[in-house]
Amino acid sequence: MADPAYIDADGVLTDGEAWVALSTTEPTGTKLVSMTSANDGSSLDWSQYMDLVVIVASQSARTGSDTDTLLGYFNNDTGSNYGIQYFYADGSSPTASTTTTTFMNLGNSLTVDVSSDISASMIWQIFDINSGKYKSSITQWAADKDGTGSQTIGMYAFTWNNQAAITEIDLNMEQANYNAGTIISLFGVLPRMVA
Repeated sequence: MADPAYIDADGVLTDGEAWVALSTTEPTGTKLVSMTSANDGSSLDWSQYMDLVVIVASQSARTGSDTDTLLGYFNNDTGSNYGIQYFYADGSSPTASTTTTTFMNLGNSLTVDVSSDISASMIWQIFDINSGKYKSSITQWAADKDGTGSQTIGMYAFTWNNQAAITEIDLNMEQANYNAGTIISLFGVLPRMVA
């Protein structure tokens, strides 16, 4: 079993980088991207991280003015176990509400007109992934829906009503496949190792 990067050859704890790059993928022709913990004690084992951060620059293969939504799930849970509070706006009509649902809506209107090569961005912070409490996370996103100035921005807060450690994250486009140009990166956030 490999030692985590924050333990040197003498077994001494060291303060390394706070964010550790875990994976990057550029999906095309699929609706689903799954990221899982290695569970082997290596730097890809999520059990050593306090938080996870997912950064997405996405394009959906849906065409025209149709919109798509990026959905998120923890540990394959598709039950009604996600509490959501959200705010989003398009420059003229803000919307805010709360709901419980079977998924986390990580970004609304993340679709783009594929012919215009317009993309959407999202940062998703997932907190205390190994704690014995319900898990919370926040996503901030922005999208240009059609290349003519029709933008939306939003912030969503989630609670996953489950006390299990997070060992899998699924990102699923609701309507169409990911298009070329999509990049999804996952980072682990380490606690301080030394005083």
